[in-house]
Amino acid sequence: MAARRALKAVLVDLNGTLHIEDSAVPGAQEALKRLRGAPLTVRFVTNTTKESKRDLLERLTRLGFDIAEHEIFTSLTAARNLLEQQQVRPLLLVDDKALPDFTGIGTDNPNAVVVGLAPEHFHYEMMNKAFRLILDGAPLIAIHKARYFKKKDGLCLGPGPFVTGLEYATDTKATVVGKPEKTFFLEALRGTGCAPEEAVMIGDDCRDDVGGAQQAGMRGILVRTGKYRPADENKINPAPYLTCENFPEAVEHILKQML
Repeated sequence: MAARRALKAVLVDLNGTLHIEDSAVPGAQEALKRLRGAPLTVRFVTNTTKESKRDLLERLTRLGFDIAEHEIFTSLTAARNLLEQQQVRPLLLVDDKALPDFTGIGTDNPNAVVVGLAPEHFHYEMMNKAFRLILDGAPLIAIHKARYFKKKDGLCLGPGPFVTGLEYATDTKATVVGKPEKTFFLEALRGTGCAPEEAVMIGDDCRDDVGGAQQAGMRGILVRTGKYRPADENKINPAPYLTCENFPEAVEHILKQML
């Protein structure tokens, strides 16, 4: 392993770490202000496909978070970048609120399948349409493969089970663009001037946030909020660099122990 360098960047997950739907994690706004007072670059990384980046930013602003649009890197952005590179026309299985992030991408006569979180579209007719396209050679692109996510009323199925169902039925493998893919984390750092060894990731998903970041060369801090379940820290190898109760505690550790 390369020698650990001085910390220069912090990547922060959003839903489950800073907020859960329309409720902020207690103390998260003040903790973010404290983090911004340190000589660190802060970026926000999310797999959310339930809303566009603009809607997400409006939600965060309403909750009292001081975040600029250019500081947010989403799996929707990563998916759009891939579609433009491959010059394909996707069948978009994403929430209608996420469609603005695909403005300008042609979808007539689709020759690719893109799957995000789309509860209203995960029915037999639509899944069968995707199935047939993939059988005819269309690439399957998963915005991410999260097993589940946290809402106020409990845990909910993520897109992962539906992507896996399509993989199983078509005997193919999806290209995954969001967390925990190494390319996602490296793309999030692009423009910061920071190497992975100079960054830490804070998130509530042991596999997608912490495991993915650590495989990319960063350190990972797991928080016991959002989708966290007891003993999650034992599910990945190497184990998280640190496990904290919440985002404010993670920030406290960074400011006192990592600078």
